Amino acid sequence: MEPDSIIELLGRGSPEAFEALYDRYSRLAYTVAIRVLSDESAAEDVVQESFLAVWRSASKYREDRGSLRTWICTIVRNRAIDRLRGESGRSRYELPLHDMTSERSLSDTWSEVAAELSRQRLKSALEELPLEQRQTLELAYWVGLSQREIGDAMHVPLGTVKGRARLALAKLRETMHGREESWQTS
Repeated sequence: MEPDSIIELLGRGSPEAFEALYDRYSRLAYTVAIRVLSDESAAEDVVQESFLAVWRSASKYREDRGSLRTWICTIVRNRAIDRLRGESGRSRYELPLHDMTSERSLSDTWSEVAAELSRQRLKSALEELPLEQRQTLELAYWVGLSQREIGDAMHVPLGTVKGRARLALAKLRETMHGREESWQTS
């Protein structure tokens, strides 16, 4: 079953599609989780939670933002990082809606605006990187691969991966710093 048909069938609630998705990506998801957590039991829990999230939010997947594989790996990685942050990190995402207050303070609103501006600046800066450098960072930070694994996946020597990562991070730092200054002086 192809990724496009899996997502389409998942959107219709097909258990067969979920089974195909799990069969296809569960080992990769577990690998990502275990790399972040270094705990087999916690990694298994994160994989299970992640696939339930995929099941619930299949309609939110957008092919133009990345492959199905990348989307799943991102969900797993984010949940694993939340697990690392501990109960306090997870609990803010698991609050029932009735416990949330509808009023927000001005500082909360400003924090959200500032965070969104930072995300937009980072996304824009990433898009300006050469493709190989951007892919190297995505594999490292969003998928959680080691530099050696990135080299294997991209079929390049380890030194090339290290150089691309170093150049990409330097360009991002320079770009983000320049944008921060222009944003603050506007």
